[in-house]
Amino acid sequence: MHGDPHIQLQLLGRAVKQAQYRQHRALDGALATVGTTLAQWDALRAISRSPGASARELAAATFQTEQAFGTLVGRLAGQSLVDRRPGRGRRIEHHLTAAGERVLEAGHAVADEVLAECFAGLGEPDRAALLELLQRLNDPSSYAR
Repeated sequence: MHGDPHIQLQLLGRAVKQAQYRQHRALDGALATVGTTLAQWDALRAISRSPGASARELAAATFQTEQAFGTLVGRLAGQSLVDRRPGRGRRIEHHLTAAGERVLEAGHAVADEVLAECFAGLGEPDRAALLELLQRLNDPSSYAR
């Protein structure tokens, strides 16, 4: 990158945010066709990956506050997509219902299509390179000390 390093970093930050925003809008619009939203589908994915997890664990996995996640999972339970069960102590465990599994799977098919479109401008080597760079960026332990 040439030019003022501050401006270049700001352009980089904006480009990452713009790509994420475009991807989120496309996903949210497409997921509506299967009766869910990006936030709901993301919660279903997190619960599917960690059945029995607490709201605190799931909130962290979905980049939400516990309060926001609690509101979201309340809606999912109201739609019979998520089952909340008592765990040890005051812990509430979260599990997908059969209907939740169906919405999750429908969302996977939609997301695969949308993401293929979002990344269509990059060939496989560029996608792999971008993924590797973002994983390095998101892993603080990989930073040179």
